[in-house]
Amino acid sequence: MSRSGGGGRGRQQPEAESAAVPVPGPCASTHRALAECHRRAARGPLQPEVLCRHLNRALAECVVNMCCPGETDAVRTLCGSSGTALKRSQCERARIDLSLCLEAHT
Repeated sequence: MSRSGGGGRGRQQPEAESAAVPVPGPCASTHRALAECHRRAARGPLQPEVLCRHLNRALAECVVNMCCPGETDAVRTLCGSSGTALKRSQCERARIDLSLCLEAHT
C-alpha cells in the first residue's frame, strides 16, 4: 500500500498488520469480518473503533469462550443479575477464575 494516499489509511494499515495474529477454529470468520471492517473503516469518515465495535466485541467473546469455556459460562450464569450476597460472592469468584484462566493463556 502506498503511504502517499489517504493520511489516516497510511497510519492505520501498519498498525493493523503488526497486531494481526492468526485466529483458528470457530472465531476465524469473525476475525476475518473484523479485519475487513477495519479495511473499510480506513476509507470512511468513522473510526474503526466505532464502526467495528460489534465485531470487536464478538471476536473477544469468541476467543475468551474458546480459551476458557467453563469459566466463561460460570461468569454468565452467576453474574447475570445482582441476587443475594452468596450469588455476588460466587460471581466474584467466577470472575477471578476467568481472569486466572485467561492469564494462563497469555
